Amino acid sequence: MTDPVRAWRQLADESVLLDGFHALKHAVRFGARVPVAVTTDREAVLALADELAPDVRAVLDELLTEVAEATFTALVPRPHPTSVAALAVRPSRAANLETLARTPRTTPVVVLDNPRNLGNAGAVIRLAAGFGATGVVTTGTLDPWHPTVVRGGAGLHFATAVERLTVDELPPGPVFALDPEGQDIRGSKLPDDALLAFGSERNGLSAELRARADHLVSLPMRPQVSSYNLATSVAMTLFHWSATGGAPA
Repeated sequence: MTDPVRAWRQLADESVLLDGFHALKHAVRFGARVPVAVTTDREAVLALADELAPDVRAVLDELLTEVAEATFTALVPRPHPTSVAALAVRPSRAANLETLARTPRTTPVVVLDNPRNLGNAGAVIRLAAGFGATGVVTTGTLDPWHPTVVRGGAGLHFATAVERLTVDELPPGPVFALDPEGQDIRGSKLPDDALLAFGSERNGLSAELRARADHLVSLPMRPQVSSYNLATSVAMTLFHWSATGGAPA
């Protein structure tokens, strides 16, 4: 049997950290390849699986190796309260780009234009997965596969296509960009092949993304309220899409 600690150290730099039970559960559920998983309490993790995710219990039973707490914290400096972590193989960029570019597209792509907050980006990926979106694309310097983003996304990066692209590399489809000067979204029907673009809370849309937009739409908001949280804006927009025709299977 392969030494899990040695395997972890060999794979850590090139792998996706799945920090906590829910991240591991979702990654397994959506087909991630997980070469190593460790915990300080194997029995407790399997009990969680029995309670919350019986569909992946058998896989976790095979994957999990129990290690001493000191070993676990050496491998995972900020351990999740569920005391379980794993390493997964990141989906290939080529496969994600193929998914994003495939037409006809039956669900939107969410575009985060120059996002700044890692936790917000993770929350958006979790939302996109829940609504069955084709993918989440970021522009700018933020790495959408950063461990903090993966933690915020609860492992649901493996349920949708997540990539960082330039504006020029965006997949095909009409761009509906959220902007305070846009038409009230309640008067619009968002097509299934739309790219739904969101700027940062502080700076809004970049000039490049704004120029690429086919439609500017806005969310209803009380006067003198500056903005919504990014994840809230994405949730409202995806709900509007789903309520006016689109919906996850």
